[in-house]
Amino acid sequence: MAIGRVPQVLLIQGAGAGVHDEWDDKLVDSLRRELGDAYEIHYPRMPDEGDPSHAAWSAAIRREVAALDDGVVVVGHSVGGTILVHTLAERPPERTLGAIVLVAAPFVGVGGWANDEFGLPPDLGARLPRGVPVHVFHGLQDDTAPPAHAERYAAVVPQAHLHRLPGRDHQLNDDLSEVATVIRREGPARHPGLP
Repeated sequence: MAIGRVPQVLLIQGAGAGVHDEWDDKLVDSLRRELGDAYEIHYPRMPDEGDPSHAAWSAAIRREVAALDDGVVVVGHSVGGTILVHTLAERPPERTLGAIVLVAAPFVGVGGWANDEFGLPPDLGARLPRGVPVHVFHGLQDDTAPPAHAERYAAVVPQAHLHRLPGRDHQLNDDLSEVATVIRREGPARHPGLP
């Protein structure tokens, strides 16, 4: 990260028609409220959000990460989180990451959803960038991706910190305050000199 630059957060949206502008934009608003002007939040529109493909989304994620500074914290919501973590496990990013944060991400593989296109390997944790903190947030009232999916992530990413949030739904009730706390802690801890 260049000296004098503000820390950056990249939030990858979930999938579904209208999700970028009608659903996950509220998650971005929550992060902006919580983090204030001390952080630069990037929220790109993923290609064909109503019918996501691993190839298109992973290419877009790689471009977005490459355009940011070292120390960027990457956050993926729902299917965006699933594709994000799969993309990072396939090939290390061009940037040093501050943290990997999954929010209500469905687990795709044994014990989770079935999907041949972006199934997660059983050694997912070993394939992620070394030394980068991983946080998995999941609402216990999530009826889209059941909370058991977070347990599956914990099983295949042993270094992950699991955050179970009682009373929260798939959108975490549009409240990413706990995520912001982790971002404030992880970004500066990994990159001294950040606010």
